[in-house]
Amino acid sequence: MRSIWNGAISFGLVSIPIKLVNATENHSISFRQIHLADGGRIRYRKVCELDGEELEASEIGKGYEEADGSIIPITDADLAQLPLPTAKTIEIVSFVPASEIDPLQMDAAYYLEANGVPAAKPYTLLREALKRSEKVAIAKFALRGRERLGMLRVVDEVIAMHGLLWPDEIRSPEGVAPEAKVTVREAELDLADALMATLGEVDVASLHDDYREAVEAMLAAKSGEAIERELPAGEAEGAASGQVIDLMAALERSVRAAKASRGEVEESTSAAVTPIGRKRAVGAGTAPKSVGGKKSTAAGAKKAAAARKSTSTATSTSAKSSATAGTAKKTTAKSSATATAAAKKKATAKKPTPRKRSSA
Repeated sequence: MRSIWNGAISFGLVSIPIKLVNATENHSISFRQIHLADGGRIRYRKVCELDGEELEASEIGKGYEEADGSIIPITDADLAQLPLPTAKTIEIVSFVPASEIDPLQMDAAYYLEANGVPAAKPYTLLREALKRSEKVAIAKFALRGRERLGMLRVVDEVIAMHGLLWPDEIRSPEGVAPEAKVTVREAELDLADALMATLGEVDVASLHDDYREAVEAMLAAKSGEAIERELPAGEAEGAASGQVIDLMAALERSVRAAKASRGEVEESTSAAVTPIGRKRAVGAGTAPKSVGGKKSTAAGAKKAAAARKSTSTATSTSAKSSATAGTAKKTTAKSSATATAAAKKKATAKKPTPRKRSSA
């Protein structure tokens, strides 16, 4: 990688020669301005506004514009005479925990490369000291004509430096937060937690720029290359259109969509959610509807209930019939026994009583 700045890290009395290398690169697709009539490219020329003369780079210098519009010329010699100790030095001023650095201060990122074999030992010393302390180094350095603030940390086996904005360059968030008083319910927080848990973690390396890929596919198609690729559909404009949404319902749909995308089977929930702005009366014998239920499911449940009721009625009727038949059998047997007893009694009554003979 090509270095953009050569200097040294000042670590107390230790000086470490280094090269500054860009740690990031921009992959955005840029467009040119063209003349719609003939497709010719539009170019800008540097012209002096006083005499209208077009200038070359060697004829252009620096100047500071005052409030009244007058220009004060500034030369490279003027800037070189300024007392700037960090002109070629990254001067470490302190070591602090990384948690003390506000992410809002983060700016461009660079890799610091050891410049030459003699720089390897002190470079490694600083790297290992940063690792063991679990801290980051705060430093001052000069780049592109001005002094900047930086943070040094270890990335793999390399010392990286993040440019930091000066504290007075961070704007206050006053007036940005919603002014209206809003109350968030526990149920809404629970659903938000469920959505966060469902989305889980992601490997940042797996993320990519869908829009850039779509632009590349469109450019390839326009240039005549045969490409079979479906352009990603645009995002739906949901809440951005200013419409009032049901927050609970939106959270629930988000949780279901996240589970579906991960191939998980949604478990039935016992809690019932009432949509905002709608009232639902649950009376005796009326079960609350499950969230996201379908009409076919409700109809199937009704049919199953009817079938169970019919089976129960048939069973009850059969049991009653069996009981009635048993009672009839018992009555018949009792009647037969009674009749038999009466017949025996009558027959006994009709038999003649034998007479006793008188003795002579």
